[in-house]
Amino acid sequence: MRAPFITFEGGDGVGKSTQVKALASHLQEYGVPVLTTREPGGSPAGDKLRTLLVTGDVGAWTPRAEALLMYAARSENLTHTINPARARGEIVLCDRFADSTMAYQGVAGALGPEFVSSLYDLIVGDDGPDLTIVLDLGEAGALERAKQRNAKKRDATLQKEERLEGRFEEKGLAYQKAVRAAFLQLADEEPARICVIDASGSAAVVAERVRMAVMPLIEIWTAQTNSGDSQDG
Repeated sequence: MRAPFITFEGGDGVGKSTQVKALASHLQEYGVPVLTTREPGGSPAGDKLRTLLVTGDVGAWTPRAEALLMYAARSENLTHTINPARARGEIVLCDRFADSTMAYQGVAGALGPEFVSSLYDLIVGDDGPDLTIVLDLGEAGALERAKQRNAKKRDATLQKEERLEGRFEEKGLAYQKAVRAAFLQLADEEPARICVIDASGSAAVVAERVRMAVMPLIEIWTAQTNSGDSQDG
């Protein structure tokens, strides 16, 4: 049995990276192995593709080109990072995954769900997440939080590497509204997989909401794993 695969989604500035780190720390304290990754990136080749995506102007890539690059990086992440970790029994937490491509390029970028879905079937298939946490925050609040986050980054190299979200922030409030609506629509379509979490409040408060959503899955998996170990013994 492969270990659970949990993804974190949402618009820019909702706190995904913070909550991935918080959950990883909690799971380690709980006593289960965990690996964190991000998209685009997560592998040597994926990180190179990330560099292509995070540099340049807002309109440097068409939505189609962005989607193809995202899925090229995703293929590498799955092959070299996510799937091997799950096979080793490590819970995988990923900061963004396929739902982001659907929301940003497929819907907000007007590429269309059919094209993005075909890429998902080809690249991800049965290797998709067991649970997806969508952190939801009003568009204006999310953009303001994102701006405050970027203002705190004084290191020029870090600013360059984290340029991706800045590019999409610059697309404006209407774009962010479309992204948020897309994530909420996906959650309506797949309620068994996608859990929407209110991202307002302190990081600690949001982390507790995330833990309440995630731990039932972890407890089921650990119980099944322990049962299998006992039978093997």
